[in-house]
Amino acid sequence: MNIQNTTDFFKNELKKATNKREIKVYKSFISILTSIENRGFTEDQLSIIEKGIRSLDLKSNPNNKRKFYSKKLTIFKQFLKDEFSLISEGYYTAIGMSLGMCFGVALGTNFGITGNSLGLVIGMAIGLAIGRHKDKEAEEQNKVLKNNSIN
Repeated sequence: MNIQNTTDFFKNELKKATNKREIKVYKSFISILTSIENRGFTEDQLSIIEKGIRSLDLKSNPNNKRKFYSKKLTIFKQFLKDEFSLISEGYYTAIGMSLGMCFGVALGTNFGITGNSLGLVIGMAIGLAIGRHKDKEAEEQNKVLKNNSIN
């Protein structure tokens, strides 16, 4: 399957879908594939991506489509991150906030109950700032896959 065929496949699945979470997965796949098409990859890079798409075995007929395609989407995002250092929007922000909250709670524990909540807020704010900075750097390096809203 090439990128355009895969996009068409998910657009067709999107027309048939009724579950909101399933629709979200299909829209994410379409958005990522459209972003890849518009990036200007070389033929070699495109063949690597298409090989990665074929390895996902998307044409199989699963019982639970949302769960199946959600797992495949995660695998595909990881493949793009490993092969081309491409990340989705807000990737570092989410990681920064999570780590900031963890460290904030850990440090705030030393100061009692109010320290926990204060540590959580301060850690989250610092993690958010660092994450946004890293996301901005990745954007400048053209390493972010845009998540365009598809209606």
